[in-house]
Amino acid sequence: MDYYKTLGVSKEADADEIRKAYRRLARKHHPDLNPGDKASEDRFKTVQEAYDVLSEPKKKQMYDQYGFYSENGMPQSGSPGSAQKGPNMGFGGFDFSDAFQGSAGGGRRTTTGDSSSSFQDLFGHLFGGGKQADASTAPPEKGADLEYGLSIDFWQAIKGTQVRLNVSRQETCTTCNGTGSRPGANAVCPECNGSGSVTQTAGAMKFSLTCPRCDGTGRLRNKCSTCHGDGLISKTEAVDVRIPPGAQQGSRLRVAGKGNSGTHGAPSGDLYITIRVEPHPIFRRDGDDIEITVPVRIDEAGLGTKIEVPTIDGRALLKIPQGTKNGQKFRLREKGVLNSRTNTRGDQLVEVALEAPVVHDERTKELLREYATLHPEDPRAELWTKV
Repeated sequence: MDYYKTLGVSKEADADEIRKAYRRLARKHHPDLNPGDKASEDRFKTVQEAYDVLSEPKKKQMYDQYGFYSENGMPQSGSPGSAQKGPNMGFGGFDFSDAFQGSAGGGRRTTTGDSSSSFQDLFGHLFGGGKQADASTAPPEKGADLEYGLSIDFWQAIKGTQVRLNVSRQETCTTCNGTGSRPGANAVCPECNGSGSVTQTAGAMKFSLTCPRCDGTGRLRNKCSTCHGDGLISKTEAVDVRIPPGAQQGSRLRVAGKGNSGTHGAPSGDLYITIRVEPHPIFRRDGDDIEITVPVRIDEAGLGTKIEVPTIDGRALLKIPQGTKNGQKFRLREKGVLNSRTNTRGDQLVEVALEAPVVHDERTKELLREYATLHPEDPRAELWTKV
């Protein structure tokens, strides 16, 4: 999988571009906004996977170097980014030609120092030699942002509301203060004497490997019993969120500092809430405008009248001019939705739907026949001139 292609960014994209691309795609394919859409759900998971790798500098570095990311840091046979074995290719398709240059083959040496130390450095890099970061030594990192989908009804979106969300987030462990270690447990590792690596020999070759006793940290530590060494714990927090009047389908709200906690004093991430508005049985919304279809009798349309129509503020009087046609629209100024950013209101558009009378008595039939006699013109005559 090409993570850059998945997010639609170039390999030169910076962290801000990658974050913006992820948010845009996550909002588009979020399962809460596409209920029952398996394709969108799968696409959301793919986008999340790509962002998890490209948003972390160490994971991104491995992906850029090897073409994939693996937790153990070792390229696997046949994986993207691993090369085919050639005459000087060793484990996982790595080229060891530089390491052998200057040895019995007579090639020109390209590194300083003796060949054994160069070879040791090479294997130390491949097999994870040197100190490995843990929760107590890793640099401070800003907490990850969280995405949350929220469904509200039509009136909550129009009038605004306040909701309480139970958000599951990662917070700094209070037992170990985020170090991941049990307080007081941080002795020097006797196996590697604090270096984080041990040396093993195979014939004339020496290999620098990660110390198995301290996992490359150089210190012996007992993992915190509360967070099990992660430095973070999962906690559900009640967050009060104010939905402003006029919220629309797909609106995105930001609650600062309510994402996952940062490490070692770094700031927390943010909580982003994507709004889904449930439809109303008679009102339709187009931006800040409200649309509604109102039935009108033939006599009302023909003679003209005034009728009451529903609005989001209650009843309003609408004048129906004489000779109003089916489908004709009328505008009620400033009877639409309040835009909280501009402090202006949209309009309400009323579409007329003429209803023919259902005739059950002879008197009504006589009146309709009389009307037809008085107005014999063919309303479809104009159609034939355009055929």
